[in-house]
Amino acid sequence: MELTDAAFVTKARSGDTDAFRVLVERHGRALFRLGFRMTGNEQDAEDVVQESFLRAYRQLGKFDERASFGTWLYRIATNCALDLVRSRKRRSENLAPADPEMDDPVLSLPSGDPTPERVALSSEVRDRVADAMKELSATERTAFVLRHFEGMCIEEVSRVLECQPGAAKHSVFRAVQKLRRALEPLVSPAK
Repeated sequence: MELTDAAFVTKARSGDTDAFRVLVERHGRALFRLGFRMTGNEQDAEDVVQESFLRAYRQLGKFDERASFGTWLYRIATNCALDLVRSRKRRSENLAPADPEMDDPVLSLPSGDPTPERVALSSEVRDRVADAMKELSATERTAFVLRHFEGMCIEEVSRVLECQPGAAKHSVFRAVQKLRRALEPLVSPAK
């Protein structure tokens, strides 16, 4: 029988570093995906994961075991990613566009044998999505990533964002509308 996150948190609180390592292994990939989609950069995503687990380890004593460890960890990672994005904006650094070599099916158009036109369109879509994601507010970006990339339900998104479900749903809706407007020129027939 596999132990729950709560059981590993209890063990980690008592000093069992192997228990915390299990939590890192269980949640590391999901936090990397979240960090990558929030920052648009692989190295930044790795920094987000590292900082998230460091903060979680330091704050383990404050974790309320009635809550979901995964949701708590997502909240920490979201804050780390937003802190990184804000610091970059303050320093006026541009986020690097998503790496075209990354296998990200959401940001690329599927094709068995792509034509040059399709490759160009796929690249343009990827660039427009990345640019549009940068234009979303921090709340909209977080809500969209959690809902559509991580597959969380609205209630989980609201817990991560620490807001009412209606507010989380509205943030997702606004993000979708903004992304649709950004991609509309690519799908509208030429007149």
